[in-house]
Amino acid sequence: MIRLGINVDHVATLRNARGERYPDPVRAAELALENGADGITAHLREDRRHIRDEDIRRLRALSAPLNFEMAVTDEMVTMACTLKPHACCLVPERREELTTEGGLDVVGLRESLAPHVSRLLEAGIRVSLFIDPEPEAIRTAAALGAPVVELHTGAYALGKEGELERLHRAAHMTAECGIELHAGHGLTYENVSPITELPGLKELNIGHFLISEAVFVGLGASVRRMKDLLS
Repeated sequence: MIRLGINVDHVATLRNARGERYPDPVRAAELALENGADGITAHLREDRRHIRDEDIRRLRALSAPLNFEMAVTDEMVTMACTLKPHACCLVPERREELTTEGGLDVVGLRESLAPHVSRLLEAGIRVSLFIDPEPEAIRTAAALGAPVVELHTGAYALGKEGELERLHRAAHMTAECGIELHAGHGLTYENVSPITELPGLKELNIGHFLISEAVFVGLGASVRRMKDLLS
């Protein structure tokens, strides 16, 4: 069974749009877990545009695994080492982007990444690198000692020709390097099934689509349907 992590960022986006206390992303996380989610993902951005520091602390207090998405900065690494979530997924971050637009440039940033990855691992945190499905990125992730990579599926979700094949090649290479394989970005009910066939895939992290679908069917129903598709 492929694990399903639910990203609750955009529950916080809706809350922050009016400056209210609702909807509460922690309540959304609890409901997702009650309906089959295996863990919770949240991205604490530098500009705090959706998830806030207190949200992360409350999500960490839940009994389920927290996948803390974060930019590779001293501030975020220090916070992660203090909170000690189950996992940290290191992602690229630009203030002007609407959402994460691609994988982390682990090749170009290898030297600066190395001490941060080491510090997180020494704190007992499982490190995941969010990368594009490129051979050199996978080899670099292995060299950095990351136990997990999450392949960026955004280009596939947008229908880029040959992207599914590229993801399959990357999945095979990830297995050869002894790294656990996760994937995510832009996945929906309609496009997720081919991704579930990636060899060695252990986890998908999905957020925006399921939160959007919840407007029409409720969060519990949206999570249950996706969980069924993963089985």
